[in-house]
Parts: sequence; structure tokens; C-alpha cells
Amino acid sequence: MKPLNEQELAELREVGQLAVKRAQKWIEASKKYPVDYASKLLSRTLKDPRGLDFTVAFVDEVVRPEDIKIAGENLAALVKDNKPSFLPPYLKLPAVYGGALGTVVPDIAVPAARRVFRELVGDLAIDVTNKSLGRAIAKLRADGSRLNMNLLGEAVLGNKEASRRLSDVVELLQRDDVDYVSIKVSAVTGPHIAWDYQKMVAYAVENLVPLYREANKFSPKKFINLDMEEYHDLHMTIDVFKQLLDREEFKDLEAGIVLQAYLPDSLGAMQDLQAWAAKRVESGGARVKVRVVKGANLSMEHVDAMMHGWPMTPQPSKQHTDANYMRILNYALTPEHTRNIRIGVAGMNVFTAGFAYELANKRGVFQNHGCEFEMLTGMNSSMARAVMEDTGPLLYYVPVVHPEEFDVAISYLVRRLEEIAAEENFMSAAFELTTNQAMYERERNRFEKAISMVNDLEFGPRRHQDRSQETADELAKLVQDDSGKWIFRNVPDSDPSLPANVAWGEAIAARMPDSQIGQDTVDASKINNEDELQAVLHRAEEGGAKWWALSPEERGEILHRAGVIMSQHRGEFIEVMGSEAGKAIDQGDVEVSEAVDYAHYYADEAIAMSKVAGAKFTPAKITVVTPPWNFPVAIPGGSTIAGLAAGSPVILKPATPARCCGALLAECLWEAGVPKDVLQLVTLANHDLGKILVTDPRVERVILTGGIETAQMFRSWRPDLGLLAETSGKNAIIVTPSADLDLAVKDVVTSAFGHAGQKCSAASLVILVGTVGNSKRFHNQLIDAVQSLKVGYPWDLGIQMGPVVEKPGEKLMRGLTQLEPGQSWAVKPKELDDSGRLWSPGVRANVKPGSEYHMTEYFGPILGVMRCDTLEEAVELQNQVEYGLTGGIHSLNPDEIKYWLDHVQVGNAYINRGITGAIVRRQPFGGWKRSVVGAGSKAGGPSYLYALGEWSPDDATLSDISGSASGTLARELTALADEIGDQDKLEKSLAGDETAYAQEFQVNRDPSQLGVERNVFRCLPVPVVVRIGENVKNWEIAHVLHSGLLVGSKITVSTAKPLTPGLAGFASKHGVSVMVQDEAAWLNWARSWAAHDAGYDGRIRIIGETRTKVAEAIDGSVDIAIWDHPVTYSGRVEMIPFLHEQAVALTNHRFGDPTPITKGILEDHVVDY
Repeated sequence: MKPLNEQELAELREVGQLAVKRAQKWIEASKKYPVDYASKLLSRTLKDPRGLDFTVAFVDEVVRPEDIKIAGENLAALVKDNKPSFLPPYLKLPAVYGGALGTVVPDIAVPAARRVFRELVGDLAIDVTNKSLGRAIAKLRADGSRLNMNLLGEAVLGNKEASRRLSDVVELLQRDDVDYVSIKVSAVTGPHIAWDYQKMVAYAVENLVPLYREANKFSPKKFINLDMEEYHDLHMTIDVFKQLLDREEFKDLEAGIVLQAYLPDSLGAMQDLQAWAAKRVESGGARVKVRVVKGANLSMEHVDAMMHGWPMTPQPSKQHTDANYMRILNYALTPEHTRNIRIGVAGMNVFTAGFAYELANKRGVFQNHGCEFEMLTGMNSSMARAVMEDTGPLLYYVPVVHPEEFDVAISYLVRRLEEIAAEENFMSAAFELTTNQAMYERERNRFEKAISMVNDLEFGPRRHQDRSQETADELAKLVQDDSGKWIFRNVPDSDPSLPANVAWGEAIAARMPDSQIGQDTVDASKINNEDELQAVLHRAEEGGAKWWALSPEERGEILHRAGVIMSQHRGEFIEVMGSEAGKAIDQGDVEVSEAVDYAHYYADEAIAMSKVAGAKFTPAKITVVTPPWNFPVAIPGGSTIAGLAAGSPVILKPATPARCCGALLAECLWEAGVPKDVLQLVTLANHDLGKILVTDPRVERVILTGGIETAQMFRSWRPDLGLLAETSGKNAIIVTPSADLDLAVKDVVTSAFGHAGQKCSAASLVILVGTVGNSKRFHNQLIDAVQSLKVGYPWDLGIQMGPVVEKPGEKLMRGLTQLEPGQSWAVKPKELDDSGRLWSPGVRANVKPGSEYHMTEYFGPILGVMRCDTLEEAVELQNQVEYGLTGGIHSLNPDEIKYWLDHVQVGNAYINRGITGAIVRRQPFGGWKRSVVGAGSKAGGPSYLYALGEWSPDDATLSDISGSASGTLARELTALADEIGDQDKLEKSLAGDETAYAQEFQVNRDPSQLGVERNVFRCLPVPVVVRIGENVKNWEIAHVLHSGLLVGSKITVSTAKPLTPGLAGFASKHGVSVMVQDEAAWLNWARSWAAHDAGYDGRIRIIGETRTKVAEAIDGSVDIAIWDHPVTYSGRVEMIPFLHEQAVALTNHRFGDPTPITKGILEDHVVDY
């Protein structure tokens, strides 16, 4: 963008001086008008440090709940914790007494308190019912002002709500006292896939045409303003606007659009619109209008950027925004340009309004009615009336809302309230400009500084991602520091709001139907007989020795390079996933990001693991990876890279329906420098070869992702198999009466039907608590959202749900077609073509506790709805299943969230968000109970690699263990040093435990530090059986007991010979049950325990024996994890068996603004690692 020359700058400085005088005039004139009491009261409220939180909490906890009893309880708690001292007495009394009576007589207290709130914010959003709206319109128009009506409503989650919203806006436009309305593109399209850009523009145009026809038929014609949303809809909104007005029938219709000055793209967008409008006017069409605003979506832009790893799109500061605002006005406010585009100067800042006024006046823009001034209703009307003395009647932006849907105005209200509360915003000073000279000086100085910056701005998009043009160097820099050293960061997803990426996506989709990527490699990988398989194993054994001989840094360099190469092949991965597995582009893209993240993360973690003091790691002789077809890149990628990072050779056997995905993955790793004997891709000719592979003694680890039945089959072949499996999940989301119901529906639908419900993390149940079970709003929104999902094949970029990967088997077909007694279809699934793979989604109502559907994972596009009375019952239902993979809750009540976290049995817990889409390191993935098999840890977490080999004590690094054994437990054991012996080993081991516990396991980790979402990784104690063999040293027993007791584990000991008196006394004192058992008694006990008492999370730590006999005694039970490595000196290694890992993700904002909801939840000992 060309900088302004000195003459142009001089003009702006002159106009700026005039603007200050004009602002002073308006401020002085405002004194003679009555104070807008509601606005001033709101300002006073928000100046209190607790005011904004109180106001937002009031909407969420008292206005929003449909259950009057819940609202009453929330009101009582809210007022008790936050005495609203900032309210005047006539409002404070009903609020306080309402709080006191909230739990006693909620039918009286809650409506009274809600009326208080409506008085507080009522002028910001107006009641749309005929009687109320007519009065409000007449009042606002009494001074000649015009009104721009914006109808707020429930979130548009489906076609019915979109149709209803459009119908309501048409009805509003038909009123005699309404001649100007605003509408957003999303209000008529509902959720859409941004990759399907051209079709979505056409769809929006098609849906909006009836509204524009309605405006066009009046005389004089009525006005429609197309509101701008967040950055991701910038290009779409402009294209929809142009295509609508390019229609011949609207040639003479003047209509408008909004540009937001906080986006550096806006000046370029204004220039583009000017060129287009000039042609329109030249050919005899009506001019258009652009409403220029500062921008009100900054908070959500921040959320979007943080969650996806994208650069922030807006200007870096409010001052930059003001400067850009004036730069846009400088371009737009000329007689030549206003001939084509009339400008709406929108904003409450009297200095920038004064700038626009003086600029337009100086350039003669008022003579062709080239601009008008606009303000928000309910925001300082006395100042607005002063401005009107010069500008003439204002155009007020007036949000209107149905009274029963008042809570939906919260996102708008939060933006407005934050503007009043935030010091960097003009509105924080607006009510004090007449009385507070310091406030006046602050705002004038900001304005003058902004004028001085107009040539210092950066213009054009802040995001430049172009997937078709990325180089290896650019991709590497994303995960390197300034010196070029590798540093872990989650790689950014592809941004579909950028035109270059949309074109890239369209090309990928076009290649999907006939993709042949990886086919030659698959053909070459065929293993036809046992001799060929033995050759594979031999090559792996020999190659593995050379691979382990490399340093962790050398292996890591190759894996980092693999991450970059996979990024370069992102398009090919998405293509083959779509072709083979039916993955839509939005689902495939994040999967590639996950695979790339695994490469960089495990490369770093392997180096960290090599530095563990007091323990030596030896990788598995051979690792076999048997991944699923539902995540055909991320899971085989993570599993294969983990094995390689740990130092083991890997045999990758991809799932049959996704072999080409596995082939492309192998090709990338080979290209990066992984030798072909270290990573071998195999496709087996028959089932028998699979059994030979898994049972070969050289295969020391099998990483399986699949059904629990496959894990059971592998263990039946080889009971002591070193199996690390992520299996199934029967996952549920609980929705309480304290939830944001619209957000809950959105997240339930996304979690249930993404990738046709064929994610192990998918929500196949939603459990509705109390009045939510009878909520018409929840019901209607859910049914509308599900019925509106666009189903198809991934080469149609607009699909929201693709096919199932394979034709449904007997179990899934039963789930799709057969109801149990008492159940009914709220939405009945339908087979959509003759492939057998394409089904519409289904919603099954009245699922009963303990029913087949409640307990069974069907793995397809079906959601079951359960109802119960209390949160406690809901959690019981959620925990009743055999699995514990993912689970969620939607509630804005902190006490409910805390209760849920204390009781839910899942490895990945999600709060007020969807329950799918775990991200490496941010949300390490893996479940509890039958969702996990083996002595492993969470994938993408800090301990995953530890399970991919065996540990032994390392005397060479014993002295590297820092700290002293100073804790209570450690002191009790060191006091027994003479009895235990090996004092140095004992003391170092106990010191290492204390260090590891304090630094690794006692703390809650949030490595991503997103702010807008808290991602807490925590470790919780789990009961363990410790088996002690004949020839175990006392320091080893002491170390294992200390490790378990320090983390809080309940320990049961079976020992081949009695413990020494001191250790026996120590065990007894700390509640450790000790049984002296010979081998036969131990194996009999273990067999009975595994069958009757262990549950689904049994754990055994064996010292001084191997796992083979006990594994056989318990028939290779998938419910029991066994560790049998020699006792090391490392607490970091020894504590792992005693801990359950859990990843908790909490949405930490309300519409982009920080929320107090999560305050006090998992906030103790939070560190970054």
C-alpha cells in the first residue's frame, strides 16, 4: 500500500486539529442533554473490578437456565460470593433479596432479579415483540434518527433455524416503522465447511435473494446491511454481497456491507469494493454503502488464532485500529469515491467521529450525501444528541431479541460490556469526558497518536499460509528457534479462509476419486508366506542393531526431517485419506498435523528420555505396529515414529482399507533417512501370517489401535505379549441445566458425527440432566443440526459427514437399523446409496440404563440420548460402561464441573467443548479401563516412549540423581538403612522419587499455555499389586514401596519370603497389605483376583520374577497391566505403574473474553513443561 505523501499527511493533521475542536464542542454540548441513566449505571457497574464478571455470570447462571430452580440456586450463590455493591439501592435490594430467596422461593426471586438485569442492560438489546418494539422504535425515532435493526437469535446450527431467522428478518422488514435491517451470512447458511467456498457463496446468495427482493419491492426501497463477522468470513461476505447486487433485479437497490478497521485487509477490501461499485454505477446501477466500524470480534479472532496456531489477523493495538480507521476514511471520503460508495461512519468515539465529520466537510462530501453517522443504541445518548446538532439525524444500530431468547444476546452483550470495561476502549471514558480532564486528555492523546501513525501501518493479510507453495525451510522454521535448533511447537492447521489454500483444497478433492498414491509401495509390500515373513523379521533384527547404535540426537534429526517431509506431502496425505478412508478435507488436514507433531515431539522426548539419571533404557528388539483404518495417518504415524524414536526397528502392517495411507507414511520416513530394514511396510497374505508375526519372540512390543476383541485375540496367542493397545470407547457428553444449550448442541453434533462417528473418541451418547431432558430448545436445535448435516463423499468439499470406511458389519448394522424396547428414532438413519457405506446420521431417543446401546460401541453415525434427574446419576451412567476413553460435560456451573472431574472415569476429559480432536502434547491421548491395554502411557504424552523397551538400573548415572531423601516416608526408610543395606542406592533412589514426584507427577502441567483453553495434564494414583520374588534386595523393595506410597497408591504385596521386620512394620504402618505366598499360591491368588476383584484397571509390578507365568495364569487378561523390569534408581521410571494419566481440556473463555467459570479448577501446582 502506497504511503501518504507529505501534502496528504499535512491535510490529515489539519483535519485532526479540527476534529479535536469538534469533539470538545460535542462534549460541552452533551452537558445540556439528560444523562442516559441506564448506560451510566452500566458503566459504573463495569468499572468495578467484579462488575464484568458479575454481569456475564448473571446472564449465564440466572438468565440462561430454563430451570427456574437451578437459576435460583445460581442466583443465591452468585450474590453470596459477589455482593453487587456497584448497584444503586433500588436495584441492589431486589438483586440481594433475590439472591437470599433464590433457593427458597425461586419462582418469585428469579423473575425479580432478571428484571433488575434487564433494567441494567435493557437499552443494549430491545424486546422484539410487537407492543414493546413499537414503543421503543417510536422513542428512538422521535428526534428524526433512523434505525438499523439487527435481530439476534439462537445459534444457527441447522437449516430450520436459518430459515426461521430469515423469516423473522423478513417479517421485521415488513413493519411500517422499520426500513433498515442487518443480517449476517452465517444466519442464513448455518455451519458450513469453509473449504467449499464457491458453493457456500452461491448457497448464501440463494438464501438471501428473497430478503433482498422484499426490500426491493417497497417504495421507497428498504435497506439491507450485510454484517461482517470474523476474519474467516471476510472474503465470503464480500463475494456474497457483490453477487447479490450483480443480479439484474437488484441493479437499482442500494444496499450495504460492513468493513472492520481492526483488520489490516480492510483498506484493500474498500479499494476492491470501490472498483466494483464504480463499474456498477457507471452502468446505471445504484451506489452501495459501506459501514466502517472499528470491529467488535477481536476476542474471538484471538481464540481462533490461538487454537489453530495461526497469526493474529487484527491490528496489533487499538491505536493501530484507530489509525487504520482514519486511513480508510481518508481513502473513502472523497466526492469521487462517495459517488459510488456512501460511507457509514460508525462508532462512539467523538474524536474519530469528529475526524470523519471535518474530513467530509472539508472535501464537500456532504453535498452528495456521501456519508452518514452511526452509533449504537443504549450507549451514551446524551453525547449522541450533541453530535446530531452538526451531523443531522443519526443511524442507530439497534439489536432486537425475542424476550424468551434474551440469553442469546450474551455474545453481543459481552462485546459491548467489554468495550465499556476495557481501559483501551474509548467507551471506558465516555461518561467522564465532561467531568474528568485526565480522561479527556487520555482520549485526545490517543487520537493524536493514531493520526501520527497512519503511515506506519501494515496493510493486507496478516496470514500468508499457502499450502501449495511451502518450502522445506519454511516448514522447518515453524518448529525451530531463532538459532535453528529444533523446538517443539504444534504445527498450524491449514487455514481455509485464505483463497490460495481454498484453491489447493479444490485441487486435492479433484484428485481423490482416482488417487493411486502409495499403490506401488503397497504392491511391493506383499508377504505371501512364512519364509518371506522370516526374512522381514531377520532384516528388522539386523537393522535394529544399527539403528540403536545411533545417538538419540542422530535418530531425532532423521525424525525431525520426516516431520518436515510429511508436511510437504500434506496434500497427498489428505488426497489418499479421502480416497481410501472417506476422510473429508477438514478431518484429514488436522490428522496430518497430528502425525507431523508426533515426529517432532517424539524426536525431542527420546533425547530427554536418554538423560534419565539412574536408569538405562533398552528398546524392544522389534516393534510391530498394527494401526486402524479410522485414523489412517495420525495413528500409524505416531505409533511408528514412537517405536523409531525409542530406538527400535518397526514393522508396520497398515489396516487393509488404508494401506495406501500407510505406504505414503513409510515413503516419507524412508525419504527422511530411516533405513528400509529399520522400517518395513508389510501387507500379509493371510491371517495365519499375522499370528506368526505377533507370536515371534523377537517381537517384544506390539502397538495396536483397534477393537478390544483384537487385543484379546493377540493375548490368547501369547499371554505375556508386550502389547500396548488403545482400544475402544463408549463416550458420553453430559449436559446440565446450567449449560449453554446452543454451544452444547454444536459440540455434541460435532463430536458424534465427525468422520461418520468412526473416531474412537466420538460421542455416541448424550446424557441430559433434569430439565434439559424436556427442553424444547435443546431438542429442536439438536434435531435441526443433525438433519442439516450434509452427507457425501470427500471429493465434495461441502460435506460435513462422509461415508463409513467399510460396509457396516453385523454390529454396526444393528445399531443403524434396530431399536430396543422403548426406544424411538428422533432422526432415523438412512442408507443413501448402493455402496452400503453412505448413511445419514441417526439419533436414538430414550436409551435406558444398562441397555445394549448404553453399553456397546457401534462405531458409526449414531447418537443415543439418555435422561436422568441429577448430575450424580449422569456421572454414574457415564462411568457404567467398560470403557473410559473420552468424556465431556457442558455446564457453566463451577461446582458441577468440579464434581464431574472428581468422579468421571476417562483418560481425556473435556469441559464445554467437543470431545474429539486430541492434539499431541496439548492433550495426550489414551483412556482408562478397557480403553487401554498394557503397561503403557498416553500417546503424545511425556511417558509414552518409556514403555517401548525395558529399563534396568544404571550405576554410572546414580550420582547424577539430585536432591536429598528428606520427606517423611524417605526418613522412615533411611532410618532402616542398617537393616536394608545398600545405603547409597537407597538414599539416591528415595531422593530421586521425591524430585520426580515434585517436578513431574504432583504438578498439573499445561504446556501449551493457550489462555483461551486450559489443557491440564495430571497424574492420579491407582491401586497396584506388587509381587516380590525370592532374590530381591531390600533397597529394591523399599524403593518400589516408596514410589507407590509417595504418589498415594493403595498397595497390596505378595512376597515369596517374609519382609524384614523394619520393612514389614513400614508397610503395615502405611496400609500396605502383605501376603507371603509361594509361586503356586501367588499364581492362584492372581488368577482369582484378575477374574473377580481387579476390575478393568488392574496393575501388577513384579520385581525379581518375570511376567510370563502370571500372564499365563490370568490368561493374558487385557484388563491387567504388568511391569516386570528390574528395579532402577529412577523415580521417574518407578512411579509410572502407580499412576493414571488424565488430560483435561477446559474452554476458558466466553465469546473470547476470559471467564471466571474455571477459577479454582485444577489450578494447584500448574506448571509449564
